Amino acid sequence: MGVWSSVIGTAAGLLLGAGSGASNAPASPRRAITTQRGQVSFTIAAIALAAKMARADGVASAKEFATFERLFEVPAHERANAARFYRLAQGSTAGFETYANQAAGLLGLGSPVLEDLLEALLLIARHDGFHVGEDDFLCEVARRFGFDAAAYARIRARHDASVPDDAWTVLGVPPGSDAATVRAAYRELVKTYHPDRHIAAGLPIEFVRVAETRMAAINGAYASLRDAAGRDAP
Repeated sequence: MGVWSSVIGTAAGLLLGAGSGASNAPASPRRAITTQRGQVSFTIAAIALAAKMARADGVASAKEFATFERLFEVPAHERANAARFYRLAQGSTAGFETYANQAAGLLGLGSPVLEDLLEALLLIARHDGFHVGEDDFLCEVARRFGFDAAAYARIRARHDASVPDDAWTVLGVPPGSDAATVRAAYRELVKTYHPDRHIAAGLPIEFVRVAETRMAAINGAYASLRDAAGRDAP
């Protein structure tokens, strides 16, 4: 069961800063979200970041909101309320740092689920083309999530075919790596990013769509390198 009923009931007040509980303190080590309140806090941070990121290029498009709805699987009966909160958050990018810190504080720096959220933001951004304002926004979010510039480049490459040598970058291996290295990296990524970990982390099922999209990019990158070199399947 999702957390939308709780989210919609508290989101507007949190967005306006009335007892939001958002923290600017450094995030603690990685952990799972085990309470309904934690799920609600994370989901609110995710919605606010998605909305504010869409504003970062100066023009918030309908395609970006449609992608948000698809990724977060907003129930039909909550769409109007979700849209209201999204548009309220979309008014400006101001305060996005607080929401990034809030998400990181719940899960810990470098959490795989924070990577999921970063990927969701990238999926939203790419629908009207990556803009320098969005890239700057996402770089800062990534930093607050505990991902350095190299990690952000790897994550971004999964969604931007214009990045040189992007298949190598997606798999996190140097261009020209041998078959064994490529295969080992691929297997490690498959193990790390299995969708079941969303359940183990105690998060809403909505992020399964993000995991599926990521795995498609990883599989595609591996297939392109393997096929180009005439390599056999693992």
